[in-house]
Amino acid sequence: MIGSDASRPPMPVTLENWQSATQLRWTFRHMAEIFPTATISRGSGPVWRLPSRTQDLGQISLTDYIGETRTVQEVIDYTDTDAWMVVHDGTVLTERYAEGMTAATPHLLMSVSKSLVGMTLGVLVDHRLIDVNRSVSYYVPQLGDSGYAGATVQQVLDMRSGIRFSEEYLNPDAEVRVLEQAFGWAPRRHDGVPSSMRGFLRSLQQERPHGGAFDYRSCESDVLGWVCEAASGKWFPELLSELIWSKLGVEFDANIGVDSKGTGMFDGGISAALGDMARFGLMVLADGAAFDGTLQVVSPSWVEDTRRGAPDSREAFERSPGDNRMPGGMYRNQFWLPYPGDNVLLCLGIHGQMIYINRSERLVAVKLSSWPTPQDAWKLFSTVAAFDAIARAVN
Repeated sequence: MIGSDASRPPMPVTLENWQSATQLRWTFRHMAEIFPTATISRGSGPVWRLPSRTQDLGQISLTDYIGETRTVQEVIDYTDTDAWMVVHDGTVLTERYAEGMTAATPHLLMSVSKSLVGMTLGVLVDHRLIDVNRSVSYYVPQLGDSGYAGATVQQVLDMRSGIRFSEEYLNPDAEVRVLEQAFGWAPRRHDGVPSSMRGFLRSLQQERPHGGAFDYRSCESDVLGWVCEAASGKWFPELLSELIWSKLGVEFDANIGVDSKGTGMFDGGISAALGDMARFGLMVLADGAAFDGTLQVVSPSWVEDTRRGAPDSREAFERSPGDNRMPGGMYRNQFWLPYPGDNVLLCLGIHGQMIYINRSERLVAVKLSSWPTPQDAWKLFSTVAAFDAIARAVN
């Protein structure tokens, strides 16, 4: 049996069962013990110490996703929470961990990883190593004969390519699950599955013109990670460490799952500690600056572009074929903006991973979870409502 701590998996961990409802509470906290990973070093710099002023936020009232009155604590209890934190004006108000979790535990972020990729690419834009208006095949010629031919970096950042890709998590034959097979995170179902992430990306085909409606596809983030590596000449774990992770004042190293060729699972394979993800959120809140604004990590213009979007970003989001349930929202640079306007940004991952960034109320909240199913509208939007209610109450 894998693991030696007091919180062991209910049964031996296998490729077939590691994402099952009974296993994932354990596996999400122990990815480096299950799969090959690469370290994302925090470097040797100082830790960004966050002061604490503990408050009981659990009794704050809210209206949940189906219109019922709840408390924050009820939402936390009903949404399979592994850990959560709220930071207001740079001060930690709440920091809570479920059994088996500590401040040092790296937890799988799933698609919150995408936002880290988007910010890393933004720094490369700042350094003039990437032009978002160029095609992805300009940086990665191997994609020139794939469905990504002609797609720009910005179109891929905003998930507006014309690639055929299904994100139906419960369909074992959907491309999102074939991607996992190619990567080595799921058993190969047939011999035609490529044997690496890059091989899988090269096999994808175009089904409609690039630059159209938003359509959420994890493969886009994996292309972006490849673009970052090609433009910089560095492997992504090193790049993320150098450009962002070592500058946030995080306490702990993070890690990312890698395939047999050393390519990262850029769309959902990063694991990190709760408080360190709060520091990432605080950096976004401060227009790209860490350490209370004293160290610029990414340019304010990149954060502003993420908040404002393109003139047609909201129209593209509204025309999405997916069931996004965010009227007036948009998706930009690997971030969600769930409401009209640019006040609230979200980093989201399946099974309940979230960073919530509220600019006007100067609040960041992080939640790491183990939902038994990949998606759950009540759990997602009730969590957002809980953080909205906290933001109003503390101000």
